[in-house]
Amino acid sequence: MPKFLIQATYTPEGTKGLLGEGASGRRAAVDQVVTGLGGTVEAMYFAFGQDDIVLIVDSPDAVSMAAVSLTVKASGALHTRATPLLTVEEIDEATRRPVTFRGPGA
Repeated sequence: MPKFLIQATYTPEGTKGLLGEGASGRRAAVDQVVTGLGGTVEAMYFAFGQDDIVLIVDSPDAVSMAAVSLTVKASGALHTRATPLLTVEEIDEATRRPVTFRGPGA
C-alpha cells in the first residue's frame, strides 16, 4: 500500500477548532477520513514551527490520497502537502528501469 508523509499547518480557524476539541478529537477525525477510504494512519504527531501536524499514512492508491487532500484543503482549516514515500526496494526497482533522457542543450 502506498505510504505518504503528510505535513500540515492549521489556519487560524483550524487552530480554534483544535483548541476546542483537543488533539484526541483531531486524531479521531483523521482516522475516520483515512480509514473511510481504506487506508491507515501509521503515525501522527503534533509539532510547532513550520508544521503543526505530521502524519505517515498508508493509502490504497494515489487517487484516494488525492481525495482526502482535496476534502481537507476545501475545509479551509489546514494547508497541507503530501510526499509519496518509497521503500528501498521500490527505488532499487526504479534504478533498473531504462529511461531515455536528453538534458537541456545536450
